[in-house]
Amino acid sequence: MAIELANDTYILTDSFPKNEEFGLKSQLRRCSVSVASNIAEGSSRSSNKDFNRFLEISLGSLYELQTEVILICLNLKI
Repeated sequence: MAIELANDTYILTDSFPKNEEFGLKSQLRRCSVSVASNIAEGSSRSSNKDFNRFLEISLGSLYELQTEVILICLNLKI
């Protein structure tokens, strides 16, 4: 699901204006990739404690992504 989220984020941000290339567009993409990457990295750890820590980091990235989506919706008046 995290990979689908990252893919959907890339598709969505393709339509962003050029002036957002290094702003929210880039930040949204980094957040979505971070979610999937941290889950993958955590799954390779040898203990549940380590894995849970990476899941917490992923959750933080999800909250960051949610905040950025809210900002976009406010700016677009959706």
